[in-house]
Formats: sequence, C-alpha cells, structure tokens
Amino acid sequence: MLRLKALFPFSWRIFRFRPLDCETLISQMNKCTDEEQIFDLIKRNRATLSEEQVGYAFNILWQFQKQKTNLLKNVEYVRDHPQFPSLCNLTRSKVELMNDATLVNVLYITQQFAVKAHDPLVEALVTEAWRRLERFDINALSKFSCCLADHHLHLSPLMGKIADIVNRNLETIQDLRSLSVLMVSTSSLISQDFQEQLVNKTELLFNTIDSSQVNISRRIVQFLRNIKYNYYPLLERCNKIFLSNMSHLDLYSISKILGLYQCLQFYSFEFTLKAKKRLIEIIPLYDHPASFVKLFVALGPIAGPEERKQLTSTILLMSEELTSQEALAVVGAMEEMESRNSRLIKKIASVLHKHLDNYKPIELLKITRALIFLHFQSKELFVKLRELLHSYLKISVRPSEISVLVCAISMLPSPHLDEVEMSRIEGILPQCDLNDLNVFATSVLRWIQYDHMNLDSITGKQLKLLQKLDHYGRQRLLKSNNLDQLWEEMKSVKGDWFAESLLEETIATLHRLMDEINYTNVARIASFISRTNYLSTLLLDKIVSVVIQQIEKIHPFSVSAIILPFSTLNYDPPQRDEFFGICVQHLNSYLSILDPLVLVFLSFSLATLEYFPEDLLKAIFNIKFLAKLDSQLELLPSSLNRRVQFRLMELNRAVCLECPEFQIPWFHDRYCQQQFNKDIGSMNGAQQAYKMLVEILGGINCVKASVLTPYYHMIDFECVLDKRKKPFPYGSHSIILGKLPEMYWESGTQIVGSRLPPGAERIALEFLDSRAFCRNIPHLKGKSAMKKRQLEILGYQVIQIPHFEWNSMALSTKDAQMDYLRERIFGEGKS
Repeated sequence: MLRLKALFPFSWRIFRFRPLDCETLISQMNKCTDEEQIFDLIKRNRATLSEEQVGYAFNILWQFQKQKTNLLKNVEYVRDHPQFPSLCNLTRSKVELMNDATLVNVLYITQQFAVKAHDPLVEALVTEAWRRLERFDINALSKFSCCLADHHLHLSPLMGKIADIVNRNLETIQDLRSLSVLMVSTSSLISQDFQEQLVNKTELLFNTIDSSQVNISRRIVQFLRNIKYNYYPLLERCNKIFLSNMSHLDLYSISKILGLYQCLQFYSFEFTLKAKKRLIEIIPLYDHPASFVKLFVALGPIAGPEERKQLTSTILLMSEELTSQEALAVVGAMEEMESRNSRLIKKIASVLHKHLDNYKPIELLKITRALIFLHFQSKELFVKLRELLHSYLKISVRPSEISVLVCAISMLPSPHLDEVEMSRIEGILPQCDLNDLNVFATSVLRWIQYDHMNLDSITGKQLKLLQKLDHYGRQRLLKSNNLDQLWEEMKSVKGDWFAESLLEETIATLHRLMDEINYTNVARIASFISRTNYLSTLLLDKIVSVVIQQIEKIHPFSVSAIILPFSTLNYDPPQRDEFFGICVQHLNSYLSILDPLVLVFLSFSLATLEYFPEDLLKAIFNIKFLAKLDSQLELLPSSLNRRVQFRLMELNRAVCLECPEFQIPWFHDRYCQQQFNKDIGSMNGAQQAYKMLVEILGGINCVKASVLTPYYHMIDFECVLDKRKKPFPYGSHSIILGKLPEMYWESGTQIVGSRLPPGAERIALEFLDSRAFCRNIPHLKGKSAMKKRQLEILGYQVIQIPHFEWNSMALSTKDAQMDYLRERIFGEGKS
C-alpha cells in the first residue's frame, strides 16, 4: 500500500478527498430530522468532511428552516449554535474546491442565517465568486447578484461587472426566472438604453413561463418600479398572472404587489377587489403583531366599515407590542384610511413617541405629516419632534435630506429656523434639483403664513431666501437639456411658489425641448400641462402630432391623461376630429378591461370638448358597468370617491342635455339633492353686486340669487326680461316656475324651469373668478365653457362677467360698474 502511495501520489490525493463514505454521510444527513442531528454529524466527521458535504450540510440546515412557518423559524438558534462557527471555518478552507453552484448556494444560505458581510467565510465566498464571475452560468450569476443586493451592494463595482456580463450575453439568455433576478439586482446602475433592452427581452420571454410563475411576475413589476417605468403591457401581463393565482397568494405577496402598484401608479380594480376578498379570508390566520401589521397596512385602506372596525380593535390590543417600524407602518395606513379613531391615534402616537429617537429624517417627516393629518395634538411629542429635526438639520449634508427636515419643521407649530440653519439651506441651494427647491419654497411660505397669522413680522431673511430659490430654480431650468430628466424633477412639483415664480420659464424650457416629446413621455407632459392651467398651443399641437403619428405605440391606459389638458384648457386643436377619433378608436378594444373610474374621467373630459362617442357612453351608462363602478367606489379613499361620483353626475347631465338622441336617462336627482343640501353654494358677485342688480332691475322681486336650474347647475343671479327688454317681476302670475316634483326639498334655493311668457328670455349672470380662466391668457376653461353651453340649452341667455373686467381700473367706481351691468344686460353687445 505504501508503494502504491509513493508511485501514484496524485491518484492517492484524489482518493483521499473523495472518501468511500461520502455518499453514506450525505445519506445520513438526509435521514436527520432536526438541526441538532446535523450538527452532531458535523462534529463527529469534522476531520473528513469534503467540500460537497459541507455544502450539503448548509443546504439541509436551510431546508429545515424553509419547512417551518415564519413564526417557528429559528435562524438565531442555528447561527448561534456552537458547531455553526466550526462549519463556517471548515467551509472557508474548502471554498476553492467547491463547484460554482455550491459556492453561490452556500453564500446565499449564510445570508438567510444572517451571517454578517464582514464574516471571513462570506468574504472568502464573495472573493472566489468574483474570480469565477465570467464563467458562471445564468443561474449562478443571478443567485450571486441577489446575495450582493441583500448585502446592500447594489452600486458596487462587482454588481457593475454583473450588469456588463448580462448586457453582453442578453441575446443568448432564455431563462426569464434568472433574468428577472438579475434585472432587479442591477436596476440601480444600468443605462436607460439597457433598461429598454431588458424590457423588450422580458416581453419576448414572457410566453416561455407558465401562469403559475408569480415570483417571476413580481420581480418584473419590482424592476419596473425600480426604474420608475410604468410600462403597461408588461404590467397587464403580470397582473393576469397575479389574478389567476390569487387563491394561492399569501399576505406577504399581496402586500408587496399592492405596494409596487402604488409606486407605479398602476391601478387594477380587479386585483384590488380580489385582494380585498382574499385578505378578509385570511384575517383569522394572523394574530402576531409583525404579520398583523402587514395585514392592517394592506387591507385597511380598501376595507369596508366592518373589516376596518375589526382591524382597528385588533391593532389596539397589539399596540403596546409594536416595534418602531410597525408603528410607523400603522400610522401611515391610518393616514391613508383617513382614520378618526381617537383612541387608536393616541395609542400609536404613544408608541411613536417612545421610539422617536430611532427614526431617520424621512421617517420623522412621515410621522409629522400623518399626525397632523389625523389632527393629533400633543405639545410634548411635537416639542420632541422639533428637537430631533433640528438636531438632524445641524449635521445633515445631503440636499434631499435637508429638504425633508425643513419640510417637517415647517409643518410643526412655531416653524422657525435660526440663522445658522438658514445659512445651511442657502449653502446647499446650488446642489438642489427642482423638487428640493420646491420643498424649501413651500416651507418658507408656510413660515410666512404662520408669522402672518400670529402677527409676527416677516423677516427679510425669509424673503431673501425666496429670491435665492427663484434664482436657482431659473438656473436649473436654463441648464436643462433632457426632457425625461427634467420630468423626473418636476413630476412631484406643485404649489404656489412654482406656479407663481417658475411656470413661464418651465414652459419656455418645454418649448426648447419640444422635439423630445414622443410616445414614451407624451402622457407625462400632457399631465403636467393639465396641472399648470397654462395654455400653450405649441405644446398641445405637438402632443396632437405625436399621438396621431405614434398612436399604436401609446398604451390605451395613457389616453385619459393625454386628453385631459385639452379638456381642462378648452382647446380645440386644428386636427380635432382626427385626434379625438384616433384616441377613442384606440380605446375601443379595451373598454371592457379599463378601470371604471378611468372611463368616467375620460368621457367627462371628452364631453367638456363637445365630443360624445356613442360606444364609449353606452359602455358607461348600463347596469353592469354602474354596478362595477359601485364596487370600485367602496375601495377608494373618500375624497376620490366623492370626486368620481360628482364626475359621473356631470357626465350624465352633459349627455342628457347635449345628446338627447342617445336616450340616456337622468338618474342623479337624489344624489344632487343630498349634495346641495350639504352645500347650497355662494355668490361670487357677493352682496354688493346683488344690490346693484336690484337697483338696475327695479326691485328685489326682479332678481334671484343662488338659483338652481333643472339638472342642478348653480348660477349666481337670474332675472327675466320681457319682449321689450323690461325686467319681469317674479311675483307675476304670468311666470311659471317649472319646479319639478322630483327636484324639491326643503330649501330656500329656487329651482327654475323653462316656461316663460311669450317673447321673454331668462338671463343668467355668472361672476367668474380666476379659476375659470387659463393662467396666462383670459381664455375660458373647459368646465366654465361647458356650463355656459348647457345653460343655453336650458333656455338661458348667459352673461359671464370675468373678474379681470369687474375688478379693473375702468370699473373702479360704483357708477362704472352699474353702467357695465346695464350694458351687459340690456345693451346690444351683450353675450
């Protein structure tokens, strides 16, 4: 035997590293029933364990954990076991001998057992994997990328190398499971061109997976979230897989998907409805705080009254056990639910207060915003919040974090900054993007308003800071040379500062970058224009041109956003019929799957422009659709719920008045009565205008204020002129007020009909404030133009009095205003 060893040393080494009992030891591991037995085997065979066996030991240990529920997993017990360090040390000595799959698998399992990134074994595994990177197959590469991501190495050179390998080999990759993992892991550092290539490759490979692949679909949606791209074709396909597997989805999957959809602003009514049903079914399964908080956050905002009551009562019982992050999640959900349960608010605020020192700046902003929205008041908590925010502000250096801190401080009582903090803000302004600048400006305006309300003087420092914000905002716009990057900065920007200080420069920048508008960003640009109320025919005509030329590349979900600025700003493009026609035609095949509220808003937008596609309207005004809409309304926040119902009423009114040939019935009497009982309305022209009209028309019985018409339009003032243009008193028996029986309720507000004495005309006077006109020119906006049109159909002669005429220098005296009203009511030029 010794001779054989001397003659064949190489063969002898091979024999030593592959002992005859290798398979036997693995078989023994397979027979083990718990971790203790595995560790006992490791202890007894430590001297002879091969790289294959240590890899298998890790695998078996993890299999035991995977078989347990979340509550029964005991990774700490495994990690802290006396034999676990021995296994790690033994494995480290055999890293170079492992095959690729074992190497990456052991690295993955060490992470599941929460072994630190600086542990010698982890460092050895990562180093060896880096050496082999180019030879890894797609499975090993994807698993390794996932390990790096779990160690927060998304932006590391190693992850960059992986992204480069994927880029070079993308054409040959056929495994969507592995590719989806790589997409998520590398999403932080890939170019926009590479992002588009990955999206296209994903579409090509999507048909290769079966309908049960929920995890692949979830990762695809997560990738789209990471790159901030709500690409509807892929989202729809993933959504179908989620829907077909709903009965198998657990709380964690549903919670994750709902969160991703919210970030992407992708709303699937069908998924939300089924998710709600599924979550309600599994409520009894979750009684541990960690899991129940997830249930509360996922189900609370879409739950009905009974489920909310059940969720609230349970979370109250658990409130003392909540961790800092769980309490933060709960208060965020309560804000979304618009909770008014004072007992729960106090309980959660108490937990937040206890953990306040542990929160990051962005979390402190969320807490501040939520507690103020929930009307919680506690001097002690707000004082502590303010102290923490100021302490963070003194040491923070990142513009985004400083803007978060300043925003939170501005929401609290006494939102003042000292000289050092103000100087700190001024110092970082050159580094800020438009969103950060807007946050600072909004905060400064809050301070000014607070000082004004509390009779404090507005300091020159505040005004000087506003001027600097204006300056850097303009500089940022002047330097912008990429439309998509500009959009990323502007998409969250809103408020008085931006509208008053930078809107003109922003529109000028959009004009300069107008050639970059295409099918990928046209809906975003249209949405922005809608928010500005700024009429730029150049930009709107460009949108029309892009849509007509590239309609096949534009997803139907985007059509509503594209139409909106034309409706809001009351603009008919030169290619009106072709533009609207092609948009509606593009939607026709999607009418059955588009969310009900999207169809309602889209149809209303078209109605303001006097465009009434019959197929679209008949798809809305039928029992099946309205029942579906009712179901959806139950899932919406109360403010959006009210807005949808009001838009449906306005659409119903428009169709009844402007398209009677469609024979769509008016069914909003009861709704309107309830609404107008709550808020009868107010006179824009105020009491002074009423007195003038009484004087001009010859008495209080010749003019009526705050009048409701049939179909519930509210008008400021109404009068009747006979055929000789003389005011006709309402007390006359000749005037028949056509009060409809179904439109009556106890109120002093008059509801008028349409029958008048022969030759008489009914006059509606409307005082229009700035909201009725575009921001930059005196052009009547869509809703005001629609109201005038419909009042004329009801038989009114409509006189609209713009604020810029009524409040002008030319009408600065009462006599001038009286003459103006006489001319508008009786003169030849009235309109």
